[in-house]
Amino acid sequence: MEQPVVAVFLILFALEFLVEFALNELNMRHVREQIIRGETPDFFRDKMNPDDYRKSLEYTLAKGRFQRWAAVYGAVVTLFVLFGGVLPFVDRLSRNWGGSLPPGTQATGILFCLITALIISVLSSPPDLYSTFVLEESFGFNKTTFKLYVTDKLKGILLGIMIGVPFLFAVLWLMESAGHYWWLWAFLFILAFQLLMVIVYPTLIAPLFNKFEPLKEGELREKILALADQVGFRTEGIYVMDGSRRSAHSNAYFTGLGKAKRIVLFDTLLQQMTLGQGLAVLAHEMGHYKMKHIRRMLLIQGIYLLAALYVLSLLIDYEPLYRAFGLDTPSTHGALVLFSLVSGPATFYITPLMNRLSRKHEYEADRFAVRTLRDGKPMEEALISLSIKNLSNPAPHPWYSAYHYSHPSTAERVGAIRKEMERQKSLLS
Repeated sequence: MEQPVVAVFLILFALEFLVEFALNELNMRHVREQIIRGETPDFFRDKMNPDDYRKSLEYTLAKGRFQRWAAVYGAVVTLFVLFGGVLPFVDRLSRNWGGSLPPGTQATGILFCLITALIISVLSSPPDLYSTFVLEESFGFNKTTFKLYVTDKLKGILLGIMIGVPFLFAVLWLMESAGHYWWLWAFLFILAFQLLMVIVYPTLIAPLFNKFEPLKEGELREKILALADQVGFRTEGIYVMDGSRRSAHSNAYFTGLGKAKRIVLFDTLLQQMTLGQGLAVLAHEMGHYKMKHIRRMLLIQGIYLLAALYVLSLLIDYEPLYRAFGLDTPSTHGALVLFSLVSGPATFYITPLMNRLSRKHEYEADRFAVRTLRDGKPMEEALISLSIKNLSNPAPHPWYSAYHYSHPSTAERVGAIRKEMERQKSLLS
């Protein structure tokens, strides 16, 4: 019975790989055609010289070539973990190490999950190292030293253990002890845990990796606070993050819930943008909050999580699923790890659907910024500036964008902003 399980998985796995590989090749061909034409898009012509525009296309091509081989490597790693004897070896190791501890500690299951995650993390590190120290370095973006890279990884591992052990204990205990409806109790626990992480992340976790300093008094701070007051956005504070320690890329965001919300500006953003452009970016971020985009996405993700746990409850005692990947007997920890590894190919089509909704939210937040500031020019200039500084591809292939991009391309967003400005003018005339 395990042969059909293997066959279905491999078909879905190959389908996902081929779709993503083909889209990457299609986008690279689209970029090469733009290089051959050598025509800078209209909205870039006065702000970006042809050499810089070509560099952005070369950066996109370099990332595409990297993604080509990273995809092959990632597929090999996944297949090796699933069919190379890794899981049964880790299962035996975990049972030997955890078997001496009381069953109520869930030691075997916790060790199985953590060791598997560590193996996958180590095997997946070469593409990450190449991306950071070769690809990003060659285009002048990487600011991370190897020492800082290793320190971040060690902090991540320690943090993963500190958070992961109690989290896994609770989930595995619920799977074994909460009866037929364990999946519902596990859903409620995971949902509460996620909300807790959103609240504590800004003040307890993020500072472990970056320095956050309150934005100094001045015109920018005053205008941000005035803007927040205008739109009814309550915040715990405005902070500047030392993003330049790791990368020359820039951004801004708000994080947390309730009274723990804070506005975070990358120091690179302050260096690269004018006051008006920075306010436009923040107005956009506040738009997400005012239009309840965060709550909507959390709700959708909650529904997805509930459905996934329910499906897992149906498969948890299905022995062929375990034997297909080398495990002898069903177990809660085996179910948890297997489901996390094999569910991706079965649900990859959900990614473009979620990205479609995310892009809709981005358009809405852009319109909010235009209406709030009563001017679309700052938002347009901010997007173009971010695109230039980050060497973003202003016009990717539509199919590639639809599948991969959670944000519309710069060309699409600028076009929508200009249409909104025309609409606003027509309403006033």
